Amino acid sequence: MSSVRRYLTFVKPYSGKILLTVFIGVIKFGIPLLMPLLLKYVIDDLLPGPLPREEKLQQLVWLMAAAFFVFTVVRAPVEYYRQYFAQWVSSRILFDIRNHLFAHLQRLSMRYYNDHKVGEVIARVINDVESTKSFIETGLMNIWLDMITIGLTISIMFYMDPLLTLVSLIVFPLYGVSVKFFYKRLRQLTRERSAALAKLQSHLHERVSGIPIIRSFALEKHEEKRFSRENGHFLKKALTHTSWNAYTFAAVNSITDIAPLLVIGYAGYEVIQGDLTIGTLIAFYVYLEKLYTPLRRLVNASTTLTQAIASMDRMFEFIDEQYDIVDKPNAGTLPVDPRTGRICGEIRFENVSFRYRNEGEYVLHGINLTIQPGETVAIVGMSGGGKSSLISLLPRFWDVSEGRILIDGVDIRDVQQQNLRSHIGMVLQDNILFSESARMNILMGKPDASEEELIAAAKAANAHRFITELPEGYDTELGERGVKLSGGQKQRIAIARVFLKDPGILILDEATSALDLESEQMIQESLAKLAKGRTTIIVAHRLSTITHADKIVVMKDGKIVETGTHEELLEKGQVYCKLWNVQDFGSSAGLGMHA
Repeated sequence: MSSVRRYLTFVKPYSGKILLTVFIGVIKFGIPLLMPLLLKYVIDDLLPGPLPREEKLQQLVWLMAAAFFVFTVVRAPVEYYRQYFAQWVSSRILFDIRNHLFAHLQRLSMRYYNDHKVGEVIARVINDVESTKSFIETGLMNIWLDMITIGLTISIMFYMDPLLTLVSLIVFPLYGVSVKFFYKRLRQLTRERSAALAKLQSHLHERVSGIPIIRSFALEKHEEKRFSRENGHFLKKALTHTSWNAYTFAAVNSITDIAPLLVIGYAGYEVIQGDLTIGTLIAFYVYLEKLYTPLRRLVNASTTLTQAIASMDRMFEFIDEQYDIVDKPNAGTLPVDPRTGRICGEIRFENVSFRYRNEGEYVLHGINLTIQPGETVAIVGMSGGGKSSLISLLPRFWDVSEGRILIDGVDIRDVQQQNLRSHIGMVLQDNILFSESARMNILMGKPDASEEELIAAAKAANAHRFITELPEGYDTELGERGVKLSGGQKQRIAIARVFLKDPGILILDEATSALDLESEQMIQESLAKLAKGRTTIIVAHRLSTITHADKIVVMKDGKIVETGTHEELLEKGQVYCKLWNVQDFGSSAGLGMHA
């Protein structure tokens, strides 16, 4: 039950509202308990009484008037506020939990996202959290209301006839036995069903994202079969859960039906003997419904709570995922030039080795590299040489396995992650744009930027003109991943974002490799302006785009094998020279050198 205790930490700020909701609920459920007493009074006292006919009618009118007032004027607002507060509290608690989970998933390591599908993560944040709502409404409110209702009903019944009340309660112990027997297994089946649903959602998310690939390879029938298998796996788990749930309800409802039979038999005998009035018998039978209806809800709540707790377990399993990259307790910030607000930008890799998993093979071996402030350094090499792995260490997407990386003489592990990344701008081959407006996508570089700064950044990136030609200009929605834009337009939006950020260090990872020559020329012009005055690292496979670099670093098998300018490396006639000759002669072999 540790999940429940942890969940209650989210509930605690709203405990006052929950108590108010329960109090209002007691009034709501208490009012109908007056009905059997009213019925008993009319049958046993008012109708056969010695009063004249006119006086009986007068009493009946006053009695009905009072009942109508209670059941309409009083109960209506009670019903409204009980429902409103119950939904308000549960919605607020889920709001807080989702915010907490979103903050958590932003801090999870790249390793976690490499190992888990996007659909699975979304299922944890949306479906599992939503499933816990029943714990709030049922476990923290309705259960108490039903228990109080049962207590009040038993008290009234006991006041009317103690022995008949004991007969009514004789089947209660069977409930405890059934709950203990059925619900332990039901919780496990619920967890399995939730896991199968998350897997199905993850599979669906991937396939929807990959529709262009599926169509281009004419894989529709093949993917339908694969989805059918995944869907069948979920169906199997769902039907197993349904079967056990049906056994549970069958047993519980059978037990419930025994009690009225016992009451009718014993109460009928008492009426025949003259020891019980007909009004009491009818009232008792009505109270049985008032007693066993909340009791059924309590038993059903066991199923609901079992499902909610299983979702809690999955939710906290996600929350317990450890962060691979954490700030030290005394982590500081990088020193900046007070005039420009930028760092100087000196970067040193000192004997850096790296592997993605503790037990895996090293992908970088003893890297030693110094990049001076304002220097442009290009990193080139064959696919799998370690170029992208090397630059991913700089913003601490991963931490070095051995050695250290320093910026302006400070080990980046001694710097707060947010501060470190605020000084690094990245333009990638496949930049991610969000489905929001062009304005919002650029403002991600500096959310509090003015309109003038926004437009200046767009102009510097050669993006202002095409943005103003969009249907709604800067407020045009770009679609998922910027689907409404061309590749070159997406890159210019991404470059504008970095212009607005104005970082001291710039990383360009294959920023133009997927563009046509016309777009590439425009992007190169923008990148040249962006790199001016900044320490710039360029990862490229098209060597003609990096001949201007102050220094070119050639990597092979996770090691630096050559360093120098374009001319120096050509004169050496080694690895770089061979790569240059391959591309210079127009061979398609040059296309295979992605990192």
